[in-house]
Order: sequence, then structure tokens, then C-alpha cells
Amino acid sequence: MNTEQILNQIIEITTEFGPKLIGAIVVWILGSWIIQGLKKGFGSILEKGNIDQSLKPFLKGIIGALLKVMLIISVLGMLGVEMTSFIALLGAVGLAVGMALSGTLQNFAGGVMLLIFKPFKVGDLIDAQGYLGSVSEIQIFNTILKTPDNKTIIIPNAGLSNAAMTNYSTEKRRRVDWTIGIGYGDDIVKAEEVIRELCKQDSRILKKPAVFVAVSELADSSVNLTVRAWVKAEDYWGVFFDMNKNVYQVFDQEGLNIPYPQMDVHVHKKEVQ
Repeated sequence: MNTEQILNQIIEITTEFGPKLIGAIVVWILGSWIIQGLKKGFGSILEKGNIDQSLKPFLKGIIGALLKVMLIISVLGMLGVEMTSFIALLGAVGLAVGMALSGTLQNFAGGVMLLIFKPFKVGDLIDAQGYLGSVSEIQIFNTILKTPDNKTIIIPNAGLSNAAMTNYSTEKRRRVDWTIGIGYGDDIVKAEEVIRELCKQDSRILKKPAVFVAVSELADSSVNLTVRAWVKAEDYWGVFFDMNKNVYQVFDQEGLNIPYPQMDVHVHKKEVQ
């Protein structure tokens, strides 16, 4: 090929491909500018909404990545790249990655749901997946609990978002329940009066709703009284333990018995002939 033919081919390629390249560059620049604006607008919406701070960067990153992929596909299509095979390959890669990371993706989705709907927050006392503890940290894949004996429990978010859970910190008040047994033959009315007086003396026990005391069971070795009182959530355990101690001490002073299981063993002597 001589110089003239080479120049003609260059001019032909430039004439045919040049507008596409210029158009692709323009679309890339404009698309990038639009994506930045959309990300800022989405970020403003997240700031105004009641969205957890740790979730916002992930949501903005996902939206930005999706928009960037769409822009790349559009630019490659303008340059004449066959997109059908590219999209099929991209889908196959996405499927393979999704299958390989199915558990991780489930935990990620669970974390997003927890951070959006907020069934619990940091500091709440929850019972979930067989563990009781205070929420120390809510991560995008896991939730970290601190148990009462200071153990660290890491629970995947997929299980937390799909299973039953008890949150003890949602309400400001909690009901404390006791079952207190007295002996058969003891004065039930007196026992009820003693319990009510003990509840009255404890300033942490709320006046309303009123303390409930009633005979709940005639058991094998005791008459069981059910006691229910309402307290502030933070006072629950203190009131529970103190009442047990006070009942034990005062019942003894008042001549009321707290029965316990006993076994009588009878020995029969048989004469050997």
C-alpha cells in the first residue's frame, strides 16, 4: 500500500469512527456529570430521611455503581461494541458471584433491612438466635452483642432479619413477675398484705398499674401466689432481686413459711427367720 492509500484509509476510518468517538466522549462527560448530580441528590434525600449513618455510604455507593455501569454500557454501544454478548457475560459473572457469595449477600440484605426498619438500636437489650445481650454495634453484615457476663457474640444479620426476636428495651416500662409459695395452713390474707407492703415500700415500683397479687396454684407442697408489678425498664433486675431477698427475710419474721421439696424415707425392719 502506498502513502496515498494509507491516508485514504485513515481518513475513511476517521470519518466513520470519529463522530462516534466524539459522541461517546461527550456522552461520558455529560453522563458522569449527571451521575454526580444524582448521587448528591440521593445523598440529600438520605440525609433528610431517618436512615442510619452507617447505611448511607453503602446505598450511595450502590446507586453510583449501577449508574456508572449503565453509562459504560451506553458508551460502548455508541462505539459499535456488540452489547448483547457483553451483557450476557456480565449477567453470567454476576450470577456466579451471587451464588458464591449467597450467604454474604443475604447478610448484607439483612443488614440493610435492620438499618432501615430499626427493630433495635445500639444499647438495646435483645434476645435473638438463642443469645441474650446488649447491642454493641450494628454492622452491614453482622450485629455484635455483649452478654451480661461480658462475652462478645457476633450474629449474622440474615438470621436476625428473618427470625423472631425479643427487644426488652423498646418500652419504657416492664412488668416484673414473681411466683411466691407459702405453706398449706399459712394465712393467705396475711401473705398478700406483706407482699403488698413490700411493694409499697419500694419506690421503684410504679403505683399505676397497681400491684397484682393473687393465688395462682395449689401445688404439691405449697400455695403459690402470683405477684405482678410495673417498673421502669432500667429498674427491672434490681427490683426483681431485691424483692426475692425481702420476701425471704420478712416472711420468716412474720411466721410465714416458704416450702421446699422434701423427701421422707421410711425404713421397715423385717425379721429374718
